[in-house]
Amino acid sequence: MKSKCRLWKVLVLVLSCGVGSMALAEEPTPVQFSGLINDYSPSTVSGGPWEMHGAWTLFVNERTGTADFSAEMTMSGYGKTSTGAPDPTKAGAGAHTHHIRLTNATLIWNTEGCPAYSPATYGGFQVQGTVSLITGNGSNAPFESKTAPPASVLQVCVSGGQGDYSIPFSNITMTFQTGSPAINHFGPQPIHGVVRSWNDRRELLDLLGMRR
Repeated sequence: MKSKCRLWKVLVLVLSCGVGSMALAEEPTPVQFSGLINDYSPSTVSGGPWEMHGAWTLFVNERTGTADFSAEMTMSGYGKTSTGAPDPTKAGAGAHTHHIRLTNATLIWNTEGCPAYSPATYGGFQVQGTVSLITGNGSNAPFESKTAPPASVLQVCVSGGQGDYSIPFSNITMTFQTGSPAINHFGPQPIHGVVRSWNDRRELLDLLGMRR
């Protein structure tokens, strides 16, 4: 009788582990995008124009309709000529870094209101929300409040090509929305970048009506 009881316990354990493994296998993993940022700020912002270079990652969770975005950037400006204009021969002035985060941001399965390109891009999606972190050389960014969480709202748009011999996700923009304190430093214009890689998921293309 004891041996039968032990055998039953083993069977229950095996079955439980099997069901647990199946549940884990069925749990969707986020789609991961990554790439680079390379652009310039307007000359009208304080200390501008700034060169902007960096890397970014984006984790898309189709099940929850949310995404996590992060960007790590360097920025540097230019010295001035005798007339006060930016001097290209004096590049690298005021070099500093920024880390930007969006956490559990809302996913929008279209690119309405996103910046336009020439040549045009197609399909894609956007992420928008109030940044959870934005730094200047590692500390809270000086254009944000020193005593409250960041208030800048960021829109991130991803789009690409269509048809044969195309890449469905190739372009990204970061745009700080009207009223965001970060506009005083980065400007209101889209900050452009490129998609280097994404773990190809047919489900994402289906959601966007882009299955090829």
